[in-house]
Amino acid sequence: METLVLAVHVLLAVAIIALVLLQQGKGAEAGASFGAGASQTVFGSQGSGSFLSRMTAIIATGLFITSFVLAVYAKDKAVSVNDAGIPAAELIQSAADQVDQVPVLEEQKLPTGDADVPPAE
Repeated sequence: METLVLAVHVLLAVAIIALVLLQQGKGAEAGASFGAGASQTVFGSQGSGSFLSRMTAIIATGLFITSFVLAVYAKDKAVSVNDAGIPAAELIQSAADQVDQVPVLEEQKLPTGDADVPPAE
């Protein structure tokens, strides 16, 4: 089910990108108000503005809903410290024990005479 919601989410994201790119800017409406090209539009004399705006709003709503559903799925998969049933004091102690087990690297002495970098003074 999560895969289906994710696929729909991606398709809606691509659709909203396409719709935003298809829409004209506000400056393009100045010529249309004087009748330039109004008879040649597919969507009528008002143009495609209201149709594309409405479709963008519908797809944006779908994108919001799928985002919310995916967030709920992610929340269900996440396991918090309290869900694991381990007291905080035990977690702190086990982390401290693991730090003691980390190997320490030995410091290496570099030759000072043949080095390309001058020694620090």
